[in-house]
Amino acid sequence: MALQQVSILLIEDDEDDAFLIKDYLSDIHNFEIKLDWEPDYNKGKEKILNGSFDLFLIDFYLGKETGLNLIDFIQKQGVFTPAILLTGRNDSQIDIDASTAGAFDYLVKGDLTPDILERSIRYSIRQGETIRELDEKEKRYRSLFERSFDSIFLANIRLEFLEQNESFLNLFGFQEGDLNRFELQKLFADSDDYDFCISQLKEHGVIKDFEARLVTKPGEEKICLFNCIFIPDQDDENCCYQGIIRDLTLSKKAEADMMMAEKLSMTGKLARTIAHEIRNPLTNLNLALDSLQDEVNQSDETLSTYTQIIQRSSNRIESLIGDLLSSSKPKELQLELVSLDVIVEEVMTLVQDRAKLKDIRIEQSLEKGLPRLYVDTEKLSIALVNIFINGIEAIEHSDGLLQVSVSSRQNSIFLRIADNGGGIAKEDLKKIFDPFFTQKSNGTGLGLTSTLNILSSHNALIEVKSTVGEGTVFEIEFPLPEM
Repeated sequence: MALQQVSILLIEDDEDDAFLIKDYLSDIHNFEIKLDWEPDYNKGKEKILNGSFDLFLIDFYLGKETGLNLIDFIQKQGVFTPAILLTGRNDSQIDIDASTAGAFDYLVKGDLTPDILERSIRYSIRQGETIRELDEKEKRYRSLFERSFDSIFLANIRLEFLEQNESFLNLFGFQEGDLNRFELQKLFADSDDYDFCISQLKEHGVIKDFEARLVTKPGEEKICLFNCIFIPDQDDENCCYQGIIRDLTLSKKAEADMMMAEKLSMTGKLARTIAHEIRNPLTNLNLALDSLQDEVNQSDETLSTYTQIIQRSSNRIESLIGDLLSSSKPKELQLELVSLDVIVEEVMTLVQDRAKLKDIRIEQSLEKGLPRLYVDTEKLSIALVNIFINGIEAIEHSDGLLQVSVSSRQNSIFLRIADNGGGIAKEDLKKIFDPFFTQKSNGTGLGLTSTLNILSSHNALIEVKSTVGEGTVFEIEFPLPEM
C-alpha cells in the first residue's frame, strides 16, 4: 500500500537542530516525507506564499524574529497549511501564545522523538484538512448568502440584526453599518404582523411564507414574503435567527392591476347587459305613459300627480343607466402635458367651499418642479373631485382634517389624500370601487367606479388604506412618461 506523501517546509536557522529534525523525520515510516529546509526568515515567508506544502515546522527563535511572528503572518495571509512550532524550552506561556497565534501544535526539541513528531504531523495534517473543508464550505455558503436575489439576514436572540446580504440593503435602502443593533420590529409597518411572527417563532421555531408590509429606510412600504427560523444552541450575541425576505411589491401590483382591469371589464359587460335589459321595457313604459297621458283627463290632479311620478322615476332610471355606462366604459382621453400639482390646486379650489361648510382644514404639501404628466385634465379633475368629496363627507367631527401631498419617488409621481374621518371597515375596503356599492344614504355608488376607470385610463395605480375610527388614505401613483 502506497504511503501518504507529505511535503514539509522546515524554517530553522540552527543547522544542528535542522540536522536532528531531518534525522527524526527519516525514522518515520508511515509517511513518505519530502523536506525543504530554509534557514532564512524572509525567504521562508516567500516559500510559504509561493510553495506547495502540506506542513510547516517553524522554530521559535529565528534571529531577530520569532516563529510566532511567522505563524501570525501565515494566518493573516489566509494560508490554511498547518504549522507546528518548535522550541528549545518548555514554557507554558509560549504554549498559550502559540495556540493563540494559530499554531496547530507546540513541540519541545529536547523531548522530541520520531513517534512524537509523527503523531503531531498526523494530527496537524488531519486538522488542517478539516479546516480547509470548512473554509471551502463557508466560502460556498457565503457566496450563496451574498449573491442571493432574496434578502437574507441573521439576528441575535433579541432580534437585532447581526448581518445582512447586499440584496437586503438594496431592498430596504440601508448602507453598511446602518443596521448595527437595529431591531427587526422597526421594519414592520403593522405591529400586529410583527407580534404574530414572534408568537409563531416562539411556539414553533419558524414562520413560513407570511405576507407582511415592511418599511424601507426612506419610509416606503413594500409587500414582502417573510420567512424566519430559530437556530437553537446559540450564544445570545451570536446568530439565533435566520430570515429570508422576498419582495412581492411588483407582482402584487401587477396582480392588483389585472384584478382592476377584470373588474372594469366585468362592470362594463354588466352595465351593457343592464342597459339593454332595462332600456327596452323602459322605452315601452315611456310610450305607454305618453299614450296614457293623451287619454286621461289632465285636469284630474290625482292622475296628473301619478303620471308625473312615473315620468320622474323613468327619467331617474334612464339617468342611472347613463351614469353606469359612463362609469364603466373606457375613457377617450385628450392628453396634454400638465403638472400634477397644478391640477390638484384647482381641484382643492373646487372643493374648498364644501370643506369650509363642515369646518374641515386642508393641509397641503405639493412638491414643486416635478416632471409633467400626459393627462386629460378635465377627466382627471373629475376623478380627483370624487376622492376629495368622499374624504370630506367621511368626516363627521369638529376636528376635521384633509391632508394632500404630491411627491416624486423613483420613476413615478405620487398623490396622497388622507382624511381623519370614520374610516372604512376591512371587509368593505375591497368593494369601494364596485358599481352601486355605497355607504351614503343618497349615493349611487358609481363615483369611485368612474374614478377607477379614469385613473386606469391614465395607467395610474390607486391604493386605499383605512382604519375604522382613524381615517382613510388614497395614494395614487402616476408613472412618468418615457422619454
